[in-house]
Amino acid sequence: MEPTAAQRAALDKITADIAAAAGPALPGTLTIRAYACGKPNCRCHADPPRLHGPYAEWTRKIAGKTTTRRLTPRELAEYQPLFENAKKLRALLTELQDLTLEIIEEAGQQGAAKPAGPEA
Repeated sequence: MEPTAAQRAALDKITADIAAAAGPALPGTLTIRAYACGKPNCRCHADPPRLHGPYAEWTRKIAGKTTTRRLTPRELAEYQPLFENAKKLRALLTELQDLTLEIIEEAGQQGAAKPAGPEA
């Protein structure tokens, strides 16, 4: 299962990018949402509706349960680079996994193409 020269170069680039991106990162998803409330005569139920918000929300899993936390504008500004770093790391990890699968599949095809000869 030896990667080709091009695959080795791609592996080296991805691992260098991961090392460069290594640092604080927050798990989960950041969404910006606007809501309608439950009050029937509120402006958010008018035509056209004027929803409440927008609000920044951080959603993640804690001990198997989905947890959502509303962020203040200051927290959003402070945490935004951490969310972006986590997203970059996830993308690089996916790229690394895809390349690894490619290397393994090529090695499997090469092994299947070799004729079975007498074993020493």
